[in-house]
Amino acid sequence: MSTTPTTARPRRARLVAAATVGALTLSLVAACGSGSPSDTSAGSGPVTITFWGWAKGTQDVVNAFNASHKDVQVTFQQIPSGISGGYAKISDAVKAGNAPDVFNVEYAALPDFVSQGAVQDITKLVPDSLRSKYLPQAVELTTLGKKTWGLPLDTPPQALFYRKDLFAQAGITTPPKTWDEYRADAQKLKQAEPNTRIGTFFPDDPSVLEALAWQNNAHWFNSVGDTWSVEIDSPETKRVSDYWQQLITDDLVRVQPSFSQQWTASLQKGETAAYVGAAWGGGVLQSSLASSPDAAGKWAVAPVPAWNGQPASGMLGGTTFAVSKDSKKAKAAVEFSTWATTTPEGIQARIASGTSSLFPADPELVPTAKAAFKTDFYGGQDIYAVFTDAARTILPNWQWGPVMSVTNNSMKDAFGKLGNGGTVGAGVDAAQQATVAELKNRGLKVAP
Repeated sequence: MSTTPTTARPRRARLVAAATVGALTLSLVAACGSGSPSDTSAGSGPVTITFWGWAKGTQDVVNAFNASHKDVQVTFQQIPSGISGGYAKISDAVKAGNAPDVFNVEYAALPDFVSQGAVQDITKLVPDSLRSKYLPQAVELTTLGKKTWGLPLDTPPQALFYRKDLFAQAGITTPPKTWDEYRADAQKLKQAEPNTRIGTFFPDDPSVLEALAWQNNAHWFNSVGDTWSVEIDSPETKRVSDYWQQLITDDLVRVQPSFSQQWTASLQKGETAAYVGAAWGGGVLQSSLASSPDAAGKWAVAPVPAWNGQPASGMLGGTTFAVSKDSKKAKAAVEFSTWATTTPEGIQARIASGTSSLFPADPELVPTAKAAFKTDFYGGQDIYAVFTDAARTILPNWQWGPVMSVTNNSMKDAFGKLGNGGTVGAGVDAAQQATVAELKNRGLKVAP
């Protein structure tokens, strides 16, 4: 399967704005009344801040921070993941004026929260010495209009988690290096054991498709001068959606909700032999199978298969710490966020819980993460070596759009019809149309 040349792209809908995406976002923020950090906590004694998040190991991080800090204390509330209701909860709290001081938000959702005026510009609280600690890809995704809107926690490259024993039984001696090999291995697994499938398509989580499109060098949002292009349905993305649709049509992968009971059960029964995920998925997979002691030692990690023969990765997810617009304790919120993302103690506390295998946005902390994550489940494999190599192949210049909640919801709705006449490609088309419509709905001009 070959990639359609970029020069052959059909004309796409273009968003004409008054400035680039950063300036556009800032103008929307200004209209909502959000500005520079506000902080009334300095000099007032011990400060208590509120924090909402869902990432694995977060409670352990908060406990460690509170135990080692006297001037700032954190009250933590666990909320559903962003796509499972967390973002709606945060947005409602912002509108009601009772949002937490700081909350987790994924890279993809950050521009949307900025455009809503839901977060503070924390540029003045983030010196260059702190900004330089993070990988450039992470800084790029937390910087809009040359302003800093969040501190990055991780930069998760993609990875393939697979059952060594099931692969061996099917005559697969090495994990697939390309997506063509992945399909061939899917056929071998099904032939060897009719109830076994190589993987799963998650209809409720568009981020997997987005990362795979990124990996195939798609660019969903681009700005040139004062013009924005929306190219969700580009040939690069269509290649990905057509590929996965064919796997579904040929019954080579399962269609199950992400991290659901059905998905976990299929892993436990050996009916699903691999999982296309990200670095953080190592902890998720391990904790999902914690009740299956016979699973330990059977799983391994490999680079995600490549589209064009050369190793490449997108970022699947990735979390930031953002300060809410109405917080009067921004300085304390940034202090906690800095500790959680740039100190060995913060990363160690998160990963030692055994539920997280995130790849830190601060590369100096990778050895800490590696040392903290027990690899018995993966037969002692150095899985962070795989993640480190993959992180080097994350393709540059990816941008997220300012209405990703609409983009993702339209895809989820369409993917929900898989098996009932719906297709993966229809989800991509729906996302293109809904995104452009929402940009118009927000008062922005769109050229045909």
